[in-house]
Amino acid sequence: MGRGDLTDAEWERLRPFLPVSNGRCGRWRDHRQVINGILHRVRTGVQWRDLPERFGPWKTVYERHRLWSGDGTWERLLQRVQAEADAAGEIDWDISVDSTIVRAHQHAAGARTDPPSAPGSKGGPREGTPGRDAVAEPARPPGGGGAGGEGLGRSRGGFTSKLHLSADGCCRPLSLIVTPGQRADCTQFIAVLEKIRVPRSGAGRPRVKPDSLAADKAYSNGPIREYLRRRGIRHTIPEKSDSQAARLRKGSRGGRPPGFDEDRYKKRNTVERAINHLKQSRAVATRYDKRAYVFLGTATAASVAIWLRR
Repeated sequence: MGRGDLTDAEWERLRPFLPVSNGRCGRWRDHRQVINGILHRVRTGVQWRDLPERFGPWKTVYERHRLWSGDGTWERLLQRVQAEADAAGEIDWDISVDSTIVRAHQHAAGARTDPPSAPGSKGGPREGTPGRDAVAEPARPPGGGGAGGEGLGRSRGGFTSKLHLSADGCCRPLSLIVTPGQRADCTQFIAVLEKIRVPRSGAGRPRVKPDSLAADKAYSNGPIREYLRRRGIRHTIPEKSDSQAARLRKGSRGGRPPGFDEDRYKKRNTVERAINHLKQSRAVATRYDKRAYVFLGTATAASVAIWLRR
């Protein structure tokens, strides 16, 4: 076993949820070997063509990663390991939300402007995952239409993408979204929360509601607070200075200040630490993938590794 490869215990946790052959399209190459190749590339940022030979043909490893990024397999694996942790009572549901800028390498530019191939078409991800029930399977991977459609944009950091995420109290990612680097954090807040979906170990709907939430001033606005109140989610978000000044100018018509728990807000560093854990993977710290859905799959694969090892 090489450095960073799946241990026997980690492999046994993933193996039951991996695709199986449907008997019509040939056999899958050994999943463990290919996943180790994907994790090696995610961790080191090496070019696909430079993968060590022990992982098999580099194109097989790349195509498996692209397929699983497009058909939702990586998201399903992440949800399954989260479900195991939740069943064991190991998830701290006092979550935090934030985002991070990811500098895009020059090789991340230049994707074709037409949308990626739909699942089932030649050259694209196949429809569904054989032998497994779908949790999140887009009819067509998002993207196409230039840099903006592929989650690439211009910000103070230059040519960048932005990774929006929520993290539990143990510094592990719960949900992830990729946007262009200049996209405001608050615009993706609801989408990040709506993507939290941890299946139950037995019967019942997936868990989608945290116990409490902490976020910084970037998420301090009326629609977000109203959304959290409507869902009954306790939250700690500091009030912006201009919002506070406007409220005070109105006097009694300005209403009461939003509640703020300083001790709870100190736990917001968990999402910052989750970002640091993700960016220890070089293919997440710097984006090399041309397609947004493939880069999201890269970040999700890194998240699966974090959940398996923390």
